Amino acid sequence: MRRSLTVLHVLGLMLVVFSISYVLPIITSLIYDDGTLFDFLMAMLWTAGAGVLLWILTRRYKGELSIRHGYLLVVAMWTAMPAVATLPLLLVINGLSFTGAYFETMSGITTTGATVLTGLDNLPPAINLWRHELNWIGGMGIIVLAVAVLPLLGIGGRQLFKAETPGPMKDSALTPRITETARNLWLVYAGITLACIVSLRVVGMSWFDAVCHAFAAMSLGGFSTHDASVGYFNSPAIEFVLIVFMLIAAMNFATHYLAWRGKSLKVYLHDAEARATVVLIVGSCFGIGLFLWWQGTYSSFWTALRFASFNLVSVATDCGFANADFNRWPIFAPMWMLLLSCIAVSSGSTGGGIKMIRTLVLVKQAGREFVKLLHPHAINPMKIGGQVVANNIVFAVLGFIFLYFISVATLTFALLISGLDFISSFSAVIACINNAGPGLGAVGPASNYQNLTVFQTWVCTTAMLIGRLEIFTILILFTPAFWRR
Repeated sequence: MRRSLTVLHVLGLMLVVFSISYVLPIITSLIYDDGTLFDFLMAMLWTAGAGVLLWILTRRYKGELSIRHGYLLVVAMWTAMPAVATLPLLLVINGLSFTGAYFETMSGITTTGATVLTGLDNLPPAINLWRHELNWIGGMGIIVLAVAVLPLLGIGGRQLFKAETPGPMKDSALTPRITETARNLWLVYAGITLACIVSLRVVGMSWFDAVCHAFAAMSLGGFSTHDASVGYFNSPAIEFVLIVFMLIAAMNFATHYLAWRGKSLKVYLHDAEARATVVLIVGSCFGIGLFLWWQGTYSSFWTALRFASFNLVSVATDCGFANADFNRWPIFAPMWMLLLSCIAVSSGSTGGGIKMIRTLVLVKQAGREFVKLLHPHAINPMKIGGQVVANNIVFAVLGFIFLYFISVATLTFALLISGLDFISSFSAVIACINNAGPGLGAVGPASNYQNLTVFQTWVCTTAMLIGRLEIFTILILFTPAFWRR
């Protein structure tokens, strides 16, 4: 019980920290005079006030968290932050329900990019920036930020980092101190985001659109300031810049940091995940481009390659931008894109899904099984990138894959029983659990999730949270062993 109150104590502190994020939309509201200043100030005060009250009521229970309570805090934060983030949306957007607002903010913080809003072009600039800032904050993970901040408040962070960090190799660190690791990751993240902003401005975006789309690209969040998404700009140059930065965001940020620290690009060549990610996505771009040209979807191969490349990279990296309605393409193309959204991005990136490292482990394990059938007594350790992968990691990956597909099946059946058609149900779950954004059918890129029922909306919201926290972190709370002393 005492540890649970410690979790609430830390949660109060993090609500206070989270309230600082309202500063950016407040500044935006002042610049554009869009009439939302009072709403954001109220949201900031309410969030900070709730955090301070919770902190005061539990201040006697300050202490170090166990790994078990680190998991509990992770889930508490990832459910509480979207809840308080709904305040500006509810105050500004008439007729928006709490269900719709929570879906929008959960989509933002989990970097899913699915939306229930229309008329994005006419939203107040501060609201649009707030949506994209949620993308950016969620991109590297609120918990990684917390790891850098909590020690300053007298609370350790290693348990939180272990609970939230994606991928099976989460025990490796860039530096001996977890706080320094988190800070380095954020510096790299912020630096590449700044480069993306400048690049988008150079190729023709306004400063406001450049900031918003850079936030969405680097977080692989996929929100846009326009209903037509990136198709609004109709600019191959803008699309090329976004493709480059989406691919960068799909790689492990630890690799980016090591490349920057060593002033060498050779690090990427030694990263098995990065190599596999780039080869698979780039190869698929040419393959789908050729397929669409062959099918007559586009009359020119280069036009087909342009639209195939942008939309495939966006979906495969779990970003969610679109410049065409790929829902109208021959079904093979969008289904291949959804498959890539499950496996293509690296662990330690801002993307979702199974991750490339787990895919490589599965492929290697399948090869080991073939060798074992032929040579039952052979010793055949698994190696990826020259590093031996321990059997306990292989077993963890197999367990994760099982739970991933069980979660997909369960959530799909939940949508089917509610009356949604199969293509819409399956693609919505895949898009949400992979944090990829648009699906197919009723939730395709030319529409959004606003026509779902309340039940269907909550199912998709749950899928986003499960996907962002990589299933184990959520499901472990429902095991008897977790609550047993």
